[in-house]
Amino acid sequence: MKILVTGCVGFIGFHLCESLLNNKNIEVLGVDNLNSYYSIRLKKLRLSLLKKKKKFKFYKIDISNCSKLKKIFKKNKFDIVINLAAQAGVRYSIINPIEYVSSNILGFSNILDLSKKYKIQKLFYASSSSVYGDQKGFPIKENRKLFPKNMYSLSKKNNEEIAEIYSDHYGIKTVGLRFFTVYGEWGRPDMLMLKYMMAKMNDKVFIINNKGNHYRDFTYIGDVIKILIKLIFSKMKKKHEVFNICSNNPMSVKFVLNRINELFGKPKIKFKKKLKIEVYKTHGDNTKIKKITGFKKFTDIETGLLQLVNWSKKHLKKI
Repeated sequence: MKILVTGCVGFIGFHLCESLLNNKNIEVLGVDNLNSYYSIRLKKLRLSLLKKKKKFKFYKIDISNCSKLKKIFKKNKFDIVINLAAQAGVRYSIINPIEYVSSNILGFSNILDLSKKYKIQKLFYASSSSVYGDQKGFPIKENRKLFPKNMYSLSKKNNEEIAEIYSDHYGIKTVGLRFFTVYGEWGRPDMLMLKYMMAKMNDKVFIINNKGNHYRDFTYIGDVIKILIKLIFSKMKKKHEVFNICSNNPMSVKFVLNRINELFGKPKIKFKKKLKIEVYKTHGDNTKIKKITGFKKFTDIETGLLQLVNWSKKHLKKI
């Protein structure tokens, strides 16, 4: 089986490729543009680990470049495509919104159209919990009305809508993955936990909005990958499905940072008001994903944090 993974040296993409490559019957072709949104050094470290695997091939390509992507699809007969390439970051979407149009909308449309042309069996793509926006009543099921609050979440909602249309018109099986605040080893240094520890390590000030009185459905990377592996090989009844990928166990940002203070140390702190683009709480219902995959044993926040902190003590200086 041959699988294309775009965004292969991103946080989730890297871990997913590693897991897929443990199966001797799977070849993985990875695509990434290695952009500088966060540490290129970290991305190259991830890539160096993947390149040690015999059944892994890498191409440096931006998915917004359709002609280069087409050559990859034409040369390889992919069974499954997993699109994890996207411009990430809610706050960055205020500074540079056009990036989200280029990568998240145009790039994804290229992936969809080539998947149609080359008759891909199944296409999985990264969506986000941010498509829900601010909600009342938790946990949130997949059929809840969506209220994106920024260009990032709007681009993800757009992906889901385009995927559904392609599935209806062309019969492609597409699966949207609404990730909820994934954390863990080899994570993104622009996200809360690693950013907080790096501020302590580099003696920098860390800004906390709303005094940390936000709630996030933190989901450990190991659980996410186990779920994805099971989902990839599950039978889909519908042409287009979306799934919450979450622990169904929200924690306050304040609680998480206090635990990191105890395990790693506390940086200098500056408090600011809640940003308009931020949602107060994310809390997903994971009944649907548990039913189709049978995965039920989620890593508790204490265990996940300890593993991340132990990894960070060894690796943060390298990134």
